[in-house]
Amino acid sequence: MQTNTNIETPYDVAEINRLIRHRRSVFPKQFSDRVIEREIIEQILENANWAPNHGKNEPWRFVVFTGDGLKQLAKFQSELYKKITPEDQFDQKKFNKLANKPLMASHVIAIGMCRVEGTKIPEIEDVEAVACAVQNIYLTASAYGIGGYWGSGGITYREEAKDFFGLEEDDKLLGFFYLGYPKEAPKDGSRGDIQDKVVWVEEVE
Repeated sequence: MQTNTNIETPYDVAEINRLIRHRRSVFPKQFSDRVIEREIIEQILENANWAPNHGKNEPWRFVVFTGDGLKQLAKFQSELYKKITPEDQFDQKKFNKLANKPLMASHVIAIGMCRVEGTKIPEIEDVEAVACAVQNIYLTASAYGIGGYWGSGGITYREEAKDFFGLEEDDKLLGFFYLGYPKEAPKDGSRGDIQDKVVWVEEVE
């Protein structure tokens, strides 16, 4: 496929393409002990706030945990898991993971979806808008050389967890974004050929 390299654009498209293609999920065990500067976290959140959304609902809500706040998150989610899990289904390894995983990160952002009262926008479209905001988090973090990933395990989707994050009955907890400086540069990824996933419709039958 030929690309017209003479097209004038207001941005450095080559750099944007490189950023998108080199974004990777980096997990807490891959983080160093270095703490991310607050101004970078604020910029990450500001860019998340500019995600596209239907009806200008701006449904994303974020709770940022860092420092001793990470201990609060770790304690809450591990103890909630223990409280709501039948004794015969309780998994000590899962409990330990919930109690320790946040402590590996510089920051953890709880991701919420807030429904606007009286909105006619379908819920799924608010969820999709939050996902767009999370992609902005991913890309901005990558641009700063910061690793991160969106996790949806543990207490995510549990009704009992909502109040802790300031969410109401119609809102949803959609997971947690873990952030930290990686110990080493992430490896290159791969994708299947886009031509296998696209159908072009160009002519009238």
